[in-house]
Amino acid sequence: MIGIKRLAEHLNISIGTVSRALNGRPDVNDETRRRVLEAAAELGYVANQSGRNLRQGNTNAVGFMIESGADTAGNSDNFFLGVIDGVQHVLARHDLDLLVLPCPGDENPSQYLQRMVSRRAVDAMIISATHRVDARIDLLTKARLPFIALGRSTSGGNVYPWIDLDFEGVANRAIDRLVAKGHRRIAVGLPSNDINLGFIFLDGIKGALKRHKIRFDPSLIIRAASTEQGGYQITHEVLAMKDPPTALVLVYELMAIGAYRRLGEAGMTPGKDFAVIGFRESPLAKFLQPALTCFRMSLRDLGIGLGESLLAVMPPYADTYPQGLVNKIWPMELVPGESDAFTRKG
Repeated sequence: MIGIKRLAEHLNISIGTVSRALNGRPDVNDETRRRVLEAAAELGYVANQSGRNLRQGNTNAVGFMIESGADTAGNSDNFFLGVIDGVQHVLARHDLDLLVLPCPGDENPSQYLQRMVSRRAVDAMIISATHRVDARIDLLTKARLPFIALGRSTSGGNVYPWIDLDFEGVANRAIDRLVAKGHRRIAVGLPSNDINLGFIFLDGIKGALKRHKIRFDPSLIIRAASTEQGGYQITHEVLAMKDPPTALVLVYELMAIGAYRRLGEAGMTPGKDFAVIGFRESPLAKFLQPALTCFRMSLRDLGIGLGESLLAVMPPYADTYPQGLVNKIWPMELVPGESDAFTRKG
């Protein structure tokens, strides 16, 4: 394989003429074009794709920004690997690459994204871990860079594409299931940061309690890291209450592992002495005994949905994906287990 410089030297033609011939420019005569193309094929010429893309103003790449850190690294790796697989499946149809862009936990996500946008590193962007107010949405909108958000935000209204998990539906079904078993004091474990899913989930909890005419008790809302340790801490605080709840709903899957550990230390068994409902069914949660009641979704299908919805707002692909601007709640399926079998009597 050779580059354009050696190809030009071989032909004793200027690099500019060789470049114009390879790109089919009309100012190159037919004989010169024929010589260049034949020599390129014979010598195994390989174009410098990054340079060509730069000249054409595109990269043929999509960025997927994730926020890394002590909490997210432990909780998100399996989740994002599954989603990324689905996104790549879609992008591969169009020979587009996916670049994973991990924002360090000690860096402002907006500043990190601004740097990526300024460098024109990608043609479009997927952002995740959306916050209640998320400056990244306004930044991308102003930069006119096509993007989609995995998660909703109060920023940007609904005039940008997003796909979000059905946090309200999960909250409502969890409360309905526990109330049907006689529970009235139900604790909820939420993330300790301002990620918007925590607010959405809490709104769903409040609405479900109101529907069942159960007074909302803010002392039963406990915030912690979205890790096993966070679930352990939440359960520890629950058990230490003077009037402890009889059930616990968790918004992160790994929290359930810590909750099981703390209940075991207290001589209690989930589903027998205390009710627990987790969030997403994960490979680790499948090994919990008793089986965890949680919710199932296909990460790959979610990634496919993200990829296709992003291409729908990228002009070169909009005709292939005519759905336009997508705002979608991604459904989750209840997986009944034994962890919430405990029935509150009296």
